[in-house]
Amino acid sequence: MGLKCSSVGDNLEKYYLSPSYAIEFCVGFPGNLMVVLGYILCLQKWESYNIYLFNLAVSDLIFLCTLPRLSYLYANGQSESNLHACIVNRYVLHVNLYSSILFMVWLSMDRFLLIQHPARNHFLQSRRAALVITGLSWLAVNVEVAPMIALMVQDQQGVNSSRCNDFASLDGDINLLAYSLGLTVTGYIIPLLGLCIFSIRIANLLRMQEKAFQRRTTSYKRPLRVVTAAAVMFLIIYTPYHVLRNLRIASQQVWAGLQSCEKTYIEGLYIMTRPLAFLHSVINPVFYFFMGDQFRELLLSKFRKLVGKTKQQGPASMSSPMENMQSTHVSQLT
Repeated sequence: MGLKCSSVGDNLEKYYLSPSYAIEFCVGFPGNLMVVLGYILCLQKWESYNIYLFNLAVSDLIFLCTLPRLSYLYANGQSESNLHACIVNRYVLHVNLYSSILFMVWLSMDRFLLIQHPARNHFLQSRRAALVITGLSWLAVNVEVAPMIALMVQDQQGVNSSRCNDFASLDGDINLLAYSLGLTVTGYIIPLLGLCIFSIRIANLLRMQEKAFQRRTTSYKRPLRVVTAAAVMFLIIYTPYHVLRNLRIASQQVWAGLQSCEKTYIEGLYIMTRPLAFLHSVINPVFYFFMGDQFRELLLSKFRKLVGKTKQQGPASMSSPMENMQSTHVSQLT
């Protein structure tokens, strides 16, 4: 029984994590790359929500670039041997995890303000305010994740120096369970509450507008659906990960009194939640098209122009040989 349960983690990493990360990269990378390039090449006038969406896409794109390496290592039963690469990989992963939900909160705030101030005359709707909020958000997330660097360095210097451990398996001077719980509250629960609050406020505001104007404000129904969908998405994909991560860390404590196989099964459940949590990088591009009206129109316009040019060049290239033959025949007759 011990031999069977001891291989659960390795089998899940090889046959579950590796293909899951590979699929997430193949699907998520093109979508986020298209968004980043679309913003850089197509968008001329940036609004506050464009700044939040662009930073969200950049964060997802950087994270997705780490997945091929992880997928390769897990598929071959290997661990990252380079300390700096291990730290960068885990650091980028968790910064993206908590910056994504935070930027989605600011997007929800922007949608709420858009309904309340359609003329975009609120100071939080200005580009300068969006840049300040974005900078503070990056700073806050990096401060939250910074203690993980110390933990990873200490873990590498210990008995597990040859293995790049996941966050829930680190060993250092910092109380890992307390840090993980604090990160769960500040990085996940509080932003999730923010998403829920903005969803409720948007719903109440729409209800008041419907009563005041005696008509359905259908043009503003979409922001409510988008914000609600974002809250539901993070609730579904983040909750299992954070619950199992804290449970995994708690199971390693002496006071838990769990047997070896029980710890291994908890670790296996935790491993299964990791690709689910990082699925937000694949789903996020959908929100870009529903939240950024101007960006969507510009991108579709650019796509139509490219398709139109391709169609125009096609018939021209097909007809040119015939035209050449006709001109040659005329010259021979003359």
